[in-house]
Amino acid sequence: MLNLERLRTLDALARHGSVSGAAEALHVTTSAVSQQLGKLEREVDQQLLARNGRGVRLTDAGRLLAEHAGRILSQVELAQSDLEAHRGQVVGELRLSAFPTAARGLFPAALAALRTRHPALRVRSSELEPESGIAGVVRGDLDLAVVLDWYNKPMPLPDGLVKAPLLDDPADVALPAGHRLAGRDEVDLGEFAEDEWITWGEGEFCHEWLMFTLRSRGVEPIVGHRAAETHTQLNLVAAGLGVCIAPLLGRHPVPEGIVTVPLKQRVRRHVYVVWRADADRRPSIRAAVQALRGAAETIS
Repeated sequence: MLNLERLRTLDALARHGSVSGAAEALHVTTSAVSQQLGKLEREVDQQLLARNGRGVRLTDAGRLLAEHAGRILSQVELAQSDLEAHRGQVVGELRLSAFPTAARGLFPAALAALRTRHPALRVRSSELEPESGIAGVVRGDLDLAVVLDWYNKPMPLPDGLVKAPLLDDPADVALPAGHRLAGRDEVDLGEFAEDEWITWGEGEFCHEWLMFTLRSRGVEPIVGHRAAETHTQLNLVAAGLGVCIAPLLGRHPVPEGIVTVPLKQRVRRHVYVVWRADADRRPSIRAAVQALRGAAETIS
């Protein structure tokens, strides 16, 4: 009989590519991972790992068993989901993430509502960028992730995930109060060809969206400063160091010395929550989605 926890360890190694990555995902030591995998090798009487430089790689037998492990663990998740649904109680642990402005704008109300309505549910939350949140759900490190894409740049979702919309988040341009366009009712992105932009980190989904969108309007972006956090961006704008995109979610309070002006293009982010399809029937998943939607309804 194959041991489930050892299969979970093998699955984590296959997903993360290293003993240290598996240990971090499973919240155990690297020694514990090595011990579990050693026991699994003795259990199946085959070599599952081989040395690869300073690390390890899966052998053919290891890859074969890891594929089965992924399917077995998915079935176990489905069985647990069905049992939880049959019991009809919102209990256990729920792990969720959100990108920073959603964590600020949605989590306080949503998590407080969950605590009040379902005191037996233990919720653990973290801030993660959308790509990392989706990867965490796929790996099984997270139960749900609040993520986003843009009106003109969808984010692809891996197979096996379910999503539910939370809100469409309008975005304006934040300008220093003394900016030449600060008094306008609306502006066009093409009018910012000479301005420095304050944007997100290189390679982040929102940064890539901004570069793509500006270039589609005939503007070659001038990037002056980068900051992952919206309020850092806004404070740099207030200091007169550039302009930035300012979505409504998580924007308030806006620092003094800033004007936000709507765009003619009516720029919007689509904010939604994702989870694994095999966990779809869990009452805790449904309760969390309901709480997040309730929090989203208050955003205006």
